[in-house]
Amino acid sequence: MCLEEQAAGEDFTAELAAVEAEAEELSLLTFLSGPYDASDAIVEIKPGAGGVDAADWADRLLRMYLKWCEGRGFEYDLLAVEPAEEAGLRFATLEVRGDYAYGYLNCEAGVHRLVRISPFDQKRRRHTSFANVAVWPKIDEAIQVEIDEADLKTDTFRASGPGGQHVNVTDSAVRITHLPTGIVVSCQAERSQHLNRARAMEVLRAKLYQLEEAEKKARVEDLKGPKQDIAWGNQIRSYVLFPYQLAKDLRTGYETSDVEGVLDGDLHDLIAAALKWRGAKGGETNES
Repeated sequence: MCLEEQAAGEDFTAELAAVEAEAEELSLLTFLSGPYDASDAIVEIKPGAGGVDAADWADRLLRMYLKWCEGRGFEYDLLAVEPAEEAGLRFATLEVRGDYAYGYLNCEAGVHRLVRISPFDQKRRRHTSFANVAVWPKIDEAIQVEIDEADLKTDTFRASGPGGQHVNVTDSAVRITHLPTGIVVSCQAERSQHLNRARAMEVLRAKLYQLEEAEKKARVEDLKGPKQDIAWGNQIRSYVLFPYQLAKDLRTGYETSDVEGVLDGDLHDLIAAALKWRGAKGGETNES
């Protein structure tokens, strides 16, 4: 085979792969027909059982989703990040903007389990840790959610996040507590206290709207999935780094040995499998 024929063959293979990828992406849209699937998303990550390893795991999950956003060309803002005492995060709140951001990310809602040799254990023992991912659609301004200002407790504080790595460190961070429900939201992404409050209120509106919808249907457990401990037996996905390499979704059965690739944001196949699994179950979503 001459060089020209080889080059033409390589070009054809690349074009075919691109067409197949586009066709796969279009096919996934058939599973994204929920009332909020096309919306932007609000993602909250919290550590569960596992101590400092769990806090570090939550931080690694945050990095995974940021890498995924960058790979898809989605825009994002870290609304709030609170570091844990030794390492990792107490929680993080992320706003993701892009076509069908909520539809894709809703597949990630649930408990995520990590198995590895702990970098915080001097004896280099294997540890299992957990973190929870919750996802809400960002609610359109046209949808009215009544919030009585008398029900709100607003605190301002200096952001304690790690500065340029995640969010701006300012004196204008805002935390809002909705007293009737106990829902707490915060934002420290903006330099202005007024803007931080406005963005925190957007998160609160999203959470309250979902709560109202769930209560109307008498299915409060569908707000973020069933209420459960962020611990053993409740995970939707496991990531094993030792004694072998495996990322496995326990809902769909999809698995891959490229765990590092997944942790670097390559979630396409996992999300695609989850969308198809959800479709096979009759399109069940957190809003259905």
